[in-house]
Amino acid sequence: MNQNSKIEEIKKLYPEKFLPEEKIFSRINRGDKIFIGTACGEPQYLVNALVNYAESYPKAFFDAEVIQVWTLGVAPYTDVKFKSNFRHNSFFIGNNTRNAVNAGLADYTPIFLSEVPNIIQRKLVEIDVALIQTSAPDDHGYLSLGISVDIVKAAIESANLVIAQVNASMPRVHGDGFIHVTDVDFIIHKDEPLLEFNSEVPDEIADRIGRHVAEIVQDGDTIQVGYGSIPNAVLANLKNKKNLGVHTELLSDGIVDLMKCGAVDNSKKNVDRGKTVASFCMGKNSSYEYIHDNPSVEFRSIEYTNNPLIIAGIKNMTAINAALQIDLTGQATAESIGKVFYSGIGGQADFMRGSVLSPGGKTILTMRSTSNDGEQSRIVPFLSEGAGVTLGRGDVHYVVTEYGIAYLHGKNIRERAMSLTAIAHPKFRPWLIEEAKKVGLIYKDQAFIPGKKGEYPETLETYRTTKSGLKLLLRPVRISDEPLLKDFFYSLSDRSIYRRFISTRKDMHHERLQEFVVIDYTREMVVLAVIERMQKDIVVGLAQYGKQEYAHTAEVALVIRDDFQNKGIGSELLSYVTYLAKKEGLLGFTAEVLVENRPMLHLFEKMGFFIEKRSGAGVYELKMQFRGEML
Repeated sequence: MNQNSKIEEIKKLYPEKFLPEEKIFSRINRGDKIFIGTACGEPQYLVNALVNYAESYPKAFFDAEVIQVWTLGVAPYTDVKFKSNFRHNSFFIGNNTRNAVNAGLADYTPIFLSEVPNIIQRKLVEIDVALIQTSAPDDHGYLSLGISVDIVKAAIESANLVIAQVNASMPRVHGDGFIHVTDVDFIIHKDEPLLEFNSEVPDEIADRIGRHVAEIVQDGDTIQVGYGSIPNAVLANLKNKKNLGVHTELLSDGIVDLMKCGAVDNSKKNVDRGKTVASFCMGKNSSYEYIHDNPSVEFRSIEYTNNPLIIAGIKNMTAINAALQIDLTGQATAESIGKVFYSGIGGQADFMRGSVLSPGGKTILTMRSTSNDGEQSRIVPFLSEGAGVTLGRGDVHYVVTEYGIAYLHGKNIRERAMSLTAIAHPKFRPWLIEEAKKVGLIYKDQAFIPGKKGEYPETLETYRTTKSGLKLLLRPVRISDEPLLKDFFYSLSDRSIYRRFISTRKDMHHERLQEFVVIDYTREMVVLAVIERMQKDIVVGLAQYGKQEYAHTAEVALVIRDDFQNKGIGSELLSYVTYLAKKEGLLGFTAEVLVENRPMLHLFEKMGFFIEKRSGAGVYELKMQFRGEML
């Protein structure tokens, strides 16, 4: 039986549900609270028909409150000419209602989305009328809420009057979104294309952020991702991952693409294994077609998808969201720009807090380093006055900009401030350092090299595997690495300290550590060998060289953590700094090595340098010429 035939059959069974539109809308009373379906699931025809009715019968009802999570379609009820008829109240602010909210012509209710069904059920937010959109009825008389389940199910259950636009374009989606025709008071059959959400095409900056996030997401993780150009870039960079799971509020085109290419198969999920779980969908029609009657996709009510307790029970849950601004202490806002309401709390806090509690879980906050065409830094000393604190200091693990990754979890305020400064836009870093000094967030004598000389050379990061099978990240030192190097140096034995510095001095205080982390990358280089243990970076080796301009050579030195010696780390470090030195056009290295330090002498010798060696006072002075170079 085709869809039109099914609707005709329902008409015969329930003729009282198919009244003329004027009679249906006449059931709406003064002061009623009218719920409208969410985002791309918004029943466009019903909304326009309701407004047309109000225009034709301006005294039919007054002061009706229009309640919605988020509108992507037209919002004619916010027009000033309808101010006596409608007052809009949203749980999340979209482009179409932002001006009205900030002008005081509409309302915004800040709340975690996971709690909205509860406040509806408890009548803290009353709903008298629900305008919804569904699929055509199936053989058993069930309608599907399709791409918008979220809080719609709760609204239907609480409303005194439910008016459904039955639309053949709405997909039938598995999960919580089925209602029977007997649950609906009136049906208006109107087929029309569903609203589509045209995703922003990622630009170069968004793609760089996406590549950084892809470094953090691991095979087998279960992900939640928001919307916008950066989330799209994140998803595009996850196509080579394996066995990803999805538990999210929003199903986007990017997630559908990951399902199609096989990166998402939900095979490792310990909750809802084998299922992509979401609450609503915003995307292209091709995505709606993909989820239609697809058993691998389930749409659940928002109180399930966004429940922090459910999220916390999912192993390796990874929440990836965006922010408008973050301060140096780790507080972030995603809902307002200063005193201007911009979006809303939404589900971000639900997922970030649930993921913090997940076994192996992590939270990732993404943002461009600047706004207003590069005129303002999104990383600031403190949040702007009036900004809503969407995420507290304990909610964020990773912060990612186009300039790198800052890990905040378990870090003190000083470490956070330095880590976030290191991934801010270079032109704002001196300002952030000075402001942080003023208020005591960082050391008052914190050194800093402004401009290109002090800009972290991200392109020099590389991965190597030693002959013993140890996987290393070799990267230049960052200004925020002082705590890592402090731990590294204090892990060295007295013997290793003496061999490296030819000194019995054992202290490594802040002033001395700055000599290693605050460097002019055009004149010197410090390369760290880093491994990760339990989501924590550990420095296991360090190599550095400083240019000797008069000879066009560089003085080089290395040190390896005692418990990681004889694993090939020194060979990889020396090989890499040699490569970097050659790229700079240097002709060779010089070094001072204790006569008794045979392992270091052997390391230099096996590199194949032309070596001149002079000894005195128990120290070899080495002059090492690169092969093919002339000193």
